[in-house]
Amino acid sequence: MSDQLRLYSYWRSSAAYRVRIGLNLKGLPYEIVPIHLLRDGGQQRTEEYRRINPQGLVPVLQHGSRQLRQSLAILEYLDETWPARPLLPTTARSRQRARALALAIACDVHPLNNLRVLQYFEHEWNVPQPERDAWVQHWINEGFAAIESMLNDHLSTGQYCEGETPTIADCCLIPQVYNARRFGIDVARFPTIARIEQACLQLPAFDLARPEMQPDKPA
Repeated sequence: MSDQLRLYSYWRSSAAYRVRIGLNLKGLPYEIVPIHLLRDGGQQRTEEYRRINPQGLVPVLQHGSRQLRQSLAILEYLDETWPARPLLPTTARSRQRARALALAIACDVHPLNNLRVLQYFEHEWNVPQPERDAWVQHWINEGFAAIESMLNDHLSTGQYCEGETPTIADCCLIPQVYNARRFGIDVARFPTIARIEQACLQLPAFDLARPEMQPDKPA
């Protein structure tokens, strides 16, 4: 199978952002295929894209003829296919903690503030913008309070979420911090999260994955 990688991505999708970080940390070259989640009613809803991902979500990573879905599963696939520069720690205990932090974000925080939830509130229930924003802020603040507690003063927390090397946990945390700032949350209230964010964004792998650096970002 060809090692050519194509990432179906949207510049502001936090799930796609996670995979961009992982690919960059691995040093793997990839092509971005933009899928605009708002234009033309959402390009993810087209019949053509539904053949690529029946869920109508980004990201999808195409590896040769194989189409890989779900950001965390993609990150683990990268680790298993290209073991160098691992995204998961070496010990079972550390791997469990890194996964737990990643899942706390990807499964418990992110689904409550993603685009399709907010669009449903707007179009089906006519929820006004201030109430939608308050919903997002509530669940990010609650999630971050728990994650801050999981990170703060834990023996395994180092420069990054788990030790001194970025892991799958950092791949998930940084995009969610970006979302938090978008919705006006004061991240300084979570000093360990804010410190880890600063450490991560000093690395080119994280910096180049930022939404502002993506080719499909609006001019």
